[in-house]
Amino acid sequence: MSDKKSLLQRYWGYDSFRPLQEEIIDSVAAGHDTLALMPTGGGKSLCYQIPALMAEGLCLVVSPLIALMKDQVQQLNDRGVKASCVVSGMSPAEVSATLTNCLSGTVKLLYVSPERLEQQRFIEHFRRMRVGLIAVDEAHCVSQWGYDFRPPYLRIAAIRQYQPRVPLIALTATATPAVADDIVRLLQMRDVRRYTASFSRPNLHYSVLRTGDKNLRIVQMVKGLEGCGIIYTRSRRLCKVIADQLESEGVGATYYHAGLEGRERDLRQSVWMKGQCRVMVATNAFGMGIDKGDVRFVIHADCPESLEAYYQETGRAGRDGKEAAAILVCSPNERERLEQMVEAEYPPIRYIRNVYRALCNYYKIPVGSGADSRFDFDLEELCRTYNMSVRECYSACRYIEHAGLIALPDRTDAFSTLFIPVSRDELYRFEVNHMRLGGLVQTLLRMYPGIAMAPVPIDERKIAQRYNTDAADVGAMLRQLHEMHVVEYHRRSKNPQIIFTSARIDERSLNLGEQDYDSLKRAARDRMEAMAEYIGDDKSCRMRRMLAYFGQKEGVEDCGVCDVCRRKYGAPDDFKGRVRSLLAGRRLSVQELLVMLAPDDDDTLTDQLRDMMERGELHMDADMRLSLA
Repeated sequence: MSDKKSLLQRYWGYDSFRPLQEEIIDSVAAGHDTLALMPTGGGKSLCYQIPALMAEGLCLVVSPLIALMKDQVQQLNDRGVKASCVVSGMSPAEVSATLTNCLSGTVKLLYVSPERLEQQRFIEHFRRMRVGLIAVDEAHCVSQWGYDFRPPYLRIAAIRQYQPRVPLIALTATATPAVADDIVRLLQMRDVRRYTASFSRPNLHYSVLRTGDKNLRIVQMVKGLEGCGIIYTRSRRLCKVIADQLESEGVGATYYHAGLEGRERDLRQSVWMKGQCRVMVATNAFGMGIDKGDVRFVIHADCPESLEAYYQETGRAGRDGKEAAAILVCSPNERERLEQMVEAEYPPIRYIRNVYRALCNYYKIPVGSGADSRFDFDLEELCRTYNMSVRECYSACRYIEHAGLIALPDRTDAFSTLFIPVSRDELYRFEVNHMRLGGLVQTLLRMYPGIAMAPVPIDERKIAQRYNTDAADVGAMLRQLHEMHVVEYHRRSKNPQIIFTSARIDERSLNLGEQDYDSLKRAARDRMEAMAEYIGDDKSCRMRRMLAYFGQKEGVEDCGVCDVCRRKYGAPDDFKGRVRSLLAGRRLSVQELLVMLAPDDDDTLTDQLRDMMERGELHMDADMRLSLA
């Protein structure tokens, strides 16, 4: 058995461990089940990679993303550590060769997804492998089953029955005390040792900005910030829009989302990692496992669904220990959007029962029959037949899948989605100039009230009925609106499949785990409330609020660098003096002043301008432009 410090020096070139790394490694090496809670960038991977090298046998690593697995495998092989992964897209021969190498002992770390653990072929090989350690990365996914809707995360512990004496380490950067308890329970961890590093990031400057024109503010902010950064948005289309706007302003930018081909995603990530462009604009598909130390800012154009997600994504800034900015840009309806997301993803349990009955009746499956049967899955037709909401029906189907009764196609294959990311002013101008398409936009806004806040499932045929045309015409108009950058439209696949993994159960015997479901929904509401309170609180230090959420309350002081602390402790910004300087010899609109001054809160500057006008210090002309009086 090699010494942990010599391994650290030999393969990673470091002379010493970061805080808690050595203690966690010792715990795993001693054979204890171990839970490691460490902030993003804290060096979690070493906590299982070094014990894997110290022990005899192979380390099985369960990881959520293919890109993350490939990146880790590449890094290990570059260091001289033999690692492999088994991922979708590999041929049967490639999978067989990899698993054979694991049996022969030539592979030290094997990376797989949780779905792979349930395949009989993998299980047969795993039972014969000499395994020294099981590692579960991003372990918070085990607790938050709704995360990417991946029920196999809940069943990871089943693999332990085939290697019962092998210790397990679970690692995550984002876990509240309740989530940590869930991880221990769901992974069946025994005599567990828990290690929690401080979640404090003293070099990160957190801010919340409120504005009615996010894109303009973000572009202007980036122009004033130094170094490279990431901008997160929930919209694939907005990734390109913001990147194009930055490019037009002379800022090197690219964009990344799951809709791009894998090779194109890899190329864009490589360009940004090498510093060949300054800004990456991306959905949350980007970033997990990214190890780039010099990220100087992370900006969120949309509010994440939880503080866990926000903390993890902002933690990609300032990994080199130098100062970095984490800025959340929000609009007045952010809380409403968060509430709608929770309600849509957790419909009432009675509704879920009705959806299960509707599914079985729609496909004409009698009680006691239907196991392993497969059908084309037309969610829109199902919802039209039984007069159900597409979005709520799909969420109900996902919980039925969680209960082990069906297997569904991916969300992107199951239904069409639509999102209107442009502002009301832009929509009004568009409708004036494009009467027919503008009329369709108004119809969409009436049919789907949340369509301007997040992508929503739509039914082209139902829209066609309301708009007095046919579905093909609606599809053509939506594609035209998409090309004109007015909407973001993603059409469903033609023949997605649903599989009934179990025979139909009589409703009187159907157990959907109501208590578990209610607790999941409460937990989702709690996460939403914590996020909403974070963006709405202008009196509490951002970092203190964040640390309290993760269970660190004792001995925590105000950070002194977030937007709240700057207003509380720092000298107030001389808005009026800066306004006078900018207006010297010229006229500017209020929006232009907002962009140039970039205050923490648009309302603050607006109030200052109003006060200056009332005092006669400023004049506003007929063109709504300000000048010095």
